[in-house]
Amino acid sequence: MNLITVDQEKCIKCGICANECPGQILRIGKNGPEDICSEKCIACGHCVAVCPEEAINNVKSPLVNQKSSKKFPKLSPEEAENFLRSRRAIRSYKETPVSREKLMDLSNVAHFAPSGHNLQGISYTIIDDRAILDKAVELTVEEFEHDELFSKMYKDVINPYRNEGIDAILRKAPALVLATADVDFPRGRENSIFSLAYMELYAPTLGLGSCWAGVFEKIALKDNSPMLKLFNIPKDKKITGAVIVGYPKHNYPRLVDRNPLQVTFYESR
Repeated sequence: MNLITVDQEKCIKCGICANECPGQILRIGKNGPEDICSEKCIACGHCVAVCPEEAINNVKSPLVNQKSSKKFPKLSPEEAENFLRSRRAIRSYKETPVSREKLMDLSNVAHFAPSGHNLQGISYTIIDDRAILDKAVELTVEEFEHDELFSKMYKDVINPYRNEGIDAILRKAPALVLATADVDFPRGRENSIFSLAYMELYAPTLGLGSCWAGVFEKIALKDNSPMLKLFNIPKDKKITGAVIVGYPKHNYPRLVDRNPLQVTFYESR
């Protein structure tokens, strides 16, 4: 089976598909684009996405499955900046559960994130059971207490939890999203960071807030972590990222500034 097919009536032999192919597996022949090394195709879909005439089809990224980008409005630079800057790490949540439909919407957007060599390889486990989330917090604290370094490093997390029941680990958020990958997948962590960042940026459009569960990750990402058993993670998978999700208890009516921007342009001497 050929990797690509070309509609000869539509193809104008412009060569854009070949120029944009990251694997350089296309060339322009007498009848338009043709693949010269199909086994190197990474299924990125560039050839299908960039064709101005919708003339090329790729079995690894079929034209029929692609969405046109011509009709939806583009954000202005100001709108895009404000959208990106308005994302905040939310640490106070309402008790309102998040519907699984919205959690699926978040995961769907996350899986469109870029990944190294388009390997993707990230799956998601979502926990929205309050009892299990509370157990995860307890396990995290126990692991900290049994580790000499962590017990000192996280005493400001352990003591308020033990003395006052304050959860500074998962923040009583109603949902926890775990990114997972095969245990032998080399880019699991990097690809998870990309995908969960997409999730966090998308969350406010659904009225949700999120926060990276960095303290929780200290235990969850360990080899033989107790979280693997608690969350029924398959033995051939590892946890590669964690984000808490819920409805923010408070609004943020201002965009906060950052430290002064530092940029240096290279100048030859």
